[in-house]
Amino acid sequence: MPELAVPRTKRPSRHASGIERLLEDVDPNLPRIFVPWAIQHPRHLPAFFRLARAHRQTCRMRDEALERGMQVPPFLVLSVTSRCNLRCTGCFASAVGITIGAPAAKKPLGLADWQRVIGEASEAGVMGFIIAGGEPFMLPGIATLFQQFPDRMFLVFTNGTALRDRDYETLKSCRNTAVVVSLEGDRELTDERRGSGVYESALRSLDRLRKAGVLTGLSVTVAAANIDYWTDEKKIDALMARSGPLAFFIEQIPTGEGDGIVAIPEEKRSRFRETVLRVRSRETGAAYLVHSPADEEFFGGCVSAGRGFAHVTPTGDVTACPFSALATHNVSTSTVSEALAGSFFTMIRDNGPMLATHDHPCALSANAGTLESMAASLGAYRTGGAGPVPERKLVELAVG
Repeated sequence: MPELAVPRTKRPSRHASGIERLLEDVDPNLPRIFVPWAIQHPRHLPAFFRLARAHRQTCRMRDEALERGMQVPPFLVLSVTSRCNLRCTGCFASAVGITIGAPAAKKPLGLADWQRVIGEASEAGVMGFIIAGGEPFMLPGIATLFQQFPDRMFLVFTNGTALRDRDYETLKSCRNTAVVVSLEGDRELTDERRGSGVYESALRSLDRLRKAGVLTGLSVTVAAANIDYWTDEKKIDALMARSGPLAFFIEQIPTGEGDGIVAIPEEKRSRFRETVLRVRSRETGAAYLVHSPADEEFFGGCVSAGRGFAHVTPTGDVTACPFSALATHNVSTSTVSEALAGSFFTMIRDNGPMLATHDHPCALSANAGTLESMAASLGAYRTGGAGPVPERKLVELAVG
């Protein structure tokens, strides 16, 4: 079995012991994964302490906000650009109208706008920002935002083919940022979905990021075509030995009839889930694996609409999650706090059945008819310039 890139250290230093205590406050599984990495990259130690302190502070801020009747999520997903240099088969961002092929009905947000959004969200108690797209590095200067907020955590999802020399140079100084690169599996699986040569290009980017001392990992869209590959623990170990201690396995979300997405058989989903749990629970050679949406069961169902995160589109619309194309607020005309406190999000959170997946990989997609009826009743609109949600049609969908 290949050795993971971050071996376990049996005798942590005094600094490492301090990090362990701080990380345990965030997640009891974090210390055995990230303390060894931090020991190997000591220049990150001050940032680890700073982020852990910020985590405690934002927890208090969110608790205080909840007492005032406002639910602030710990994370905000920012789709910072609609541009992408690839044309991946089954791209959900394209399907829901936030990226490739979306009509330019609104002006996209620029760096100054995103700086304001991050600032407002931080003041409300948001701790971390998940940076997505499109392809985030198609927005020139995106990495400079991470430097401006050293007490907030940034997790960047990239296809690994658009980073420029200046991006690597900026990321070297970002101790608060992790970059995860998307792969489907081996060369054949990746290039089949993402395009010829993408696999090798993505691996070269991973190597360069690791050489720069950036915390790295993998992002995988789990689908019928590659679930057998990732059910093999040795395949996970082999790629993570090169990528780093982080991995995100996100099940492909059907977007509607005719999208060409083949449903994953339940038996295969169960076997893959067992593999994730085994790898995650190892005493040695463990990795920090996130499996969405299966991990949401620990939170009582879907964590969108502010329960765990919310989403901002490239043009500023605030949606319950990246898989939803319905909004009532835009950050160009309202504050982040006003958007999070909106009645649409509150209605989703208060509707228990809305948070159940019904053996579907996404609760909001599984309850699409009901969700759109609720949205219509609140005067919501579709992102991507498609206009308001027609209430009568959507009520028919809900009962049909």
